[in-house]
Amino acid sequence: MSTLHKNCSKPRVIVVGAGIGGLTAGALLAHRGYDVLIFDQAIVPGGCASTFKRRGFTFDVGATQVAGLEPGGIHHRIFSELNIELPLSTPCDPACAVFLPNETEPINIWRDPQKWQNERQKQFPGSEPFWLLMNRLFQASWRFQGRDPVLPPRNLWDIWQLIKALRPDTAITFPFTFMTVADALRLFKLDDHLRLKTFLDLQLKLYSQVDTEETALLYAATALGVSNAPQGLYHLQGSMQVLSDRLVAALERDGGKLFMRHTVEAIETDNGKATAVRVKNQKTGEVWRETADFVVANVTTQNLVKLTGMGNSQPQTPSSFLQHGYQRRVDKLPPASGAFVVYLGVDQSAIPAGCPPHLQFLYDYDQLIGENNSLFVSVSHPGDGRAPEGKATITASSFTDTRQWWNCQDYPALKQQYTEDAIARLSSYFHLTPETLIYQEAATPRTFAHFTARDQGVVGGVGQRIPTFGPFGFANRTPFKQLWLVGDCTHPGEGTAGVSYSALTVVRQVEASRR
Repeated sequence: MSTLHKNCSKPRVIVVGAGIGGLTAGALLAHRGYDVLIFDQAIVPGGCASTFKRRGFTFDVGATQVAGLEPGGIHHRIFSELNIELPLSTPCDPACAVFLPNETEPINIWRDPQKWQNERQKQFPGSEPFWLLMNRLFQASWRFQGRDPVLPPRNLWDIWQLIKALRPDTAITFPFTFMTVADALRLFKLDDHLRLKTFLDLQLKLYSQVDTEETALLYAATALGVSNAPQGLYHLQGSMQVLSDRLVAALERDGGKLFMRHTVEAIETDNGKATAVRVKNQKTGEVWRETADFVVANVTTQNLVKLTGMGNSQPQTPSSFLQHGYQRRVDKLPPASGAFVVYLGVDQSAIPAGCPPHLQFLYDYDQLIGENNSLFVSVSHPGDGRAPEGKATITASSFTDTRQWWNCQDYPALKQQYTEDAIARLSSYFHLTPETLIYQEAATPRTFAHFTARDQGVVGGVGQRIPTFGPFGFANRTPFKQLWLVGDCTHPGEGTAGVSYSALTVVRQVEASRR
């Protein structure tokens, strides 16, 4: 039996996971009159966009920059509906400074479109036709996404939302639906342009999990274009946690409840419909069953399969055949990436003058996405709330194969080796000495699995390949009625803006299902 009082006058929604996607869906549903309960096994909400504190330093766990704060942007829209203030922020300009091997001058991704055009013409001579195509595709895709399409559609209501979002200006994207970025480079005879391809590989790995050969062109156009005005990437005042804190405040103001340190062990189903969750209180060990009219799972596809027990029995009904098909599709996904992250608290003197907030380093052309061979780095600003006066934080992450961290014979030694290698590489740009390096800590896929419960500690969702992006990706609707998937495994992908679009889609679908 449930240990929590249910408001019988309101339909109950249980949200599994308090990442930005789950918090956004929960806050919006509470605001629209639902009885909302959110359960998360972590200590603080936010998932991969949460923070932790050490010796006066505040570190962003994973996500370090935000899109969608501009007027009309997804965070702006959602915060306006919830009647809460947007967090203070500063535009990232440049959005990122990219250092290729053996180069001391970066490729600056400027927010101003004209400055960025001048920069890329200087850095990649002869590539402008490619960039003009990317810009046209971005403009069309951005307008399309702003009309709230449902991708991929799974019923007549979804199809109608998709049709309403289509316009003549969307037609330009159709011929490029099945193209990768590498296809576009070959189209413009740029496939042998090593610096351009290397730069694109680095940037796309951040956003799509895969490189130019595999990233869907339409997804790449959006990922690469969003850092330019009038959109842009933003650095939050305080920390990334401010997003979660404001969503939690809105949730609780409207009667919703958040339970941290509560693990959802299973999503129960009956006749192809989600009906309840089994919850464990980590502090007391108590386990109970909580019924729901709707369940929203802010988890990975792999976690969803485990929570629902898909594939545990032989398919005998149309619903069970759908479940088995879903489970097989998840099982066939290429291995997702994990992240190795080193968190440094330093004296301000360790930061070069004029250091941009975000940098990306590649150390060897021969190992583009090799272990620890590329680092994405975020640096705090003086007065931004992440470090005491006269101090700063440096967060550096690299993609890694999750399997080696679970199968290694000496995990502490491997973690120490990665930490030392990362600090040594960072020392080529930052002034890191025993005097300037005040605090250090590292996280691996095993760390992320422990604190976020993401299967194998993967980050970034499903790779945005042709078979898994947009119209061909994983839907918010699942094989079970009244059960939705929200987060970075669904359209339009990772990042706080992407998962917020996902959450808004789920909210609209829940509302439509009631009608």
